[in-house]
Amino acid sequence: MQKNLSRFLVLAGLLLLQACAAQSHLVQDELETISKENLKYYLYYPEDYFDSEEDFGLLLFLHGGGESGRNIEEIKDTGPPKMLAEGKQFPFLILAPQNSHAKKWWNTDAVVQLLDSVVNSNRVDKNRIYLTGLSRGGSASWELATQYPDKFAAMAVVCGMTPLPYAHWIDQNMPIWVFHGDQDDVIDVEESDKMVEKLREMGRDVRYTRYHGVGHNAWGRAYTTDSLYTWFANKKRMN
Repeated sequence: MQKNLSRFLVLAGLLLLQACAAQSHLVQDELETISKENLKYYLYYPEDYFDSEEDFGLLLFLHGGGESGRNIEEIKDTGPPKMLAEGKQFPFLILAPQNSHAKKWWNTDAVVQLLDSVVNSNRVDKNRIYLTGLSRGGSASWELATQYPDKFAAMAVVCGMTPLPYAHWIDQNMPIWVFHGDQDDVIDVEESDKMVEKLREMGRDVRYTRYHGVGHNAWGRAYTTDSLYTWFANKKRMN
């Protein structure tokens, strides 16, 4: 347990993604605003990472609204961070940033800047970058898949909401696994029902696990599905 936790590190120094302070510049009669986003994050390394010279896959995990804008320790309450804290080992790196805004959506551009920074400073196979998120983080995962269709090898979304037009913008070759509880009273299961139906109509590779009698906390079952991580590990982008 202790050995595992020693590799599950909080990078306490905040990542400065853009400017040190918001400021405006007059550029040929146009105003340009430069802003910043500070992200705290956990970064997990597999046990054999430091004894190997090979490149590893990386799983980006986005938590839900309940862990936003709080002590970063709270993101260990759900998903892969919870499992890591309990001693589970994974075959790939896990990047788990924290949304610093309690009431705002994820800043997906900032997340990608962080992701790229971590990928470029570690031995990460860029064709094996995986994406997952729950609730508000699930919604952000759908958004990331539309904005950066060439980045991810596979995606798993747990009880996230998404506009149906996103289906047309997602990489047609990226496998997707969706999880949702049919008694969800926060994000209606129809969000996933309709998106999965649309993607399947378009011939996409989609799995759907629809839990009977489960509410919004479908992540409790989804992220303890061992086959999910085997599924991720077997995926690779073909460029």
